Amino acid sequence: MSPTVRRTASPAHRILARLVAALLAAFVLTGAGSVVTAPAAHAASQGAGFGSWAPVSTYGWHGSMLVDGVHTYCILPGLPAPTGPSADQGVSAGAAGLNPQQLTAINHLVTVYGQSGDAVQSAAVGWAVKAIAHWDETLHSFGYPGDSLAGAIHWTFSALAPEHDAEIQRLAVAYYDEARSIPAGVAAASGRLVFRADDADPATGSVLVEATTTAAVGTVTLVGATFAANGSPTLADVVPGVEYPIVTVPPTPGRPYAVSGSGRMRLTAVAAVRHFTTPGGQDTAGPAGEVGFDVAGSDAAPRVPRFAPTIATQVGSAYVTGGGFVDDVRFAGSLADWPRAEDGTPLPVTATAEVFRTDSAPVLSEHVPEGAQSVGSLALTTDAGPEADYRVSSLWELPEPGFYTAVWRIRAEDQTGEVRNALPPGYSWSEPFGEASQISLWSDVSSLAQATAVVGEPVSDKIIVRGPIPPGGLTVTSTVYLAADGVPPSEACVDAALVWTSDAHVMLEPGEHVVTSPAVSRAGTYYWQERAVDAAGALLHRGTCGVAHETTLVGTAPPPPSPRALAATGTPVPAGAVSGIGIALLTAGGTLFGLRRHGHRTGPRSR
Repeated sequence: MSPTVRRTASPAHRILARLVAALLAAFVLTGAGSVVTAPAAHAASQGAGFGSWAPVSTYGWHGSMLVDGVHTYCILPGLPAPTGPSADQGVSAGAAGLNPQQLTAINHLVTVYGQSGDAVQSAAVGWAVKAIAHWDETLHSFGYPGDSLAGAIHWTFSALAPEHDAEIQRLAVAYYDEARSIPAGVAAASGRLVFRADDADPATGSVLVEATTTAAVGTVTLVGATFAANGSPTLADVVPGVEYPIVTVPPTPGRPYAVSGSGRMRLTAVAAVRHFTTPGGQDTAGPAGEVGFDVAGSDAAPRVPRFAPTIATQVGSAYVTGGGFVDDVRFAGSLADWPRAEDGTPLPVTATAEVFRTDSAPVLSEHVPEGAQSVGSLALTTDAGPEADYRVSSLWELPEPGFYTAVWRIRAEDQTGEVRNALPPGYSWSEPFGEASQISLWSDVSSLAQATAVVGEPVSDKIIVRGPIPPGGLTVTSTVYLAADGVPPSEACVDAALVWTSDAHVMLEPGEHVVTSPAVSRAGTYYWQERAVDAAGALLHRGTCGVAHETTLVGTAPPPPSPRALAATGTPVPAGAVSGIGIALLTAGGTLFGLRRHGHRTGPRSR
């Protein structure tokens, strides 16, 4: 705070001289016959502040001037106070010859701090505004000899309002420093909205306000999208040069679309003021008010919904006995983005698969292992839309027992142009090798039954497992059925004809297992049927009923020979003795027969 200094009359004389000069200039313009359209006149009145509300006074007026209820402030220090009619020059970017930074700083102060109506605050704003407009005139117009804004204020206020002197100094210096630190703004600006779609996912992206100034803030509203920050189509406090993430939703599934938006931006640093002039007196500055500009924009190119299809598959049967490979296919992934024709019809999508054979159970892997044998391919082109189930059957047959697994792929190069454009660049999806739902096992299981037997004997069946077998092994059994008259062999294996079923036997590796039934009590034709299930009880194999190698013919046993009596004694002869005698006689007869033939051929002729 500067010390109190005795005042002199020179400031009043200086003000009076400026007043005379201003009046003389007005007289010269009038005498010259200039024709000027006069702006609207307003009667300025005393606002908030300290001093005398008069054109010229000892200490002057330090505060605001009210024009139509708006507080305005002097920007030509040293001239008389504008107590007469004031002309509204409108919002001006060249008021009193001030440069853009000065205008930006003054507009900031009169807008932010100058409308309170508080005398102390208004006086501080008045001093800061004058100092920004004309530093030297502000400091020295009342005779202050120094170069400090606080000192100049103290020079006057130590006598005019000493109780407020210190606070007005503090506020004025703070306001001045704050306003001078603001970069020069602009009086007007323009801009637009720029939308960007994410390359990987066009449903996301950003919007940016591109403007001729960064000193602006506003509100933007989107059409067809929402802001990621709040989930709303409208976002406030948007500033130029910042990308704001957005999320879009296609209005029509699978069809290209565009996002647009509009908004209103407000300049936060306005290099203009509301300019008032008073003949023979001060020019004053009021708030320029809101200076803004509209922005709008839309996508530069349509967004194509990014289609990223996958498929889920299930083999027709986990266990097979030859034949073709059968797979049930259902599409998954971003089905809502399935590309469609203009009439909404889903476009066809193509998927392909390669089927591999292995000797052991496949292990889940991202890559096909070495040694896996390719046995054929499958192909599917949709014709019923994305929600349909598709069954694909190979035109070729499985070559031999083994584990079979299909690996499906969807690739951009296999699609039509329209579908390819909807896919991510170079899109390629492949399911893993060895997916559990994609494995079919053909296990070589058969049996060989005993061909013949007689009543009273057991019968047997040999179950043969050549492999491969599923993890956890196989449980095998065999059942024998008695054929019925008039029933075809293939239909004979029914519960009503069941004779016997073997105990279950677990086989953990390929091999053979023989089952033997109890003694058969009835002659006839018997059919065997082997059966194999996995560790979970799922049926893996059931033999065909009535085939030759699974048939046992059971005959009647021959009756025992009856007892015979010896001719001479009448003593019964045991059957074994009779058989022995018969065999001996046959042997002797054969020998005699052989000797007679031999003798006939080599012996001497009789005479």
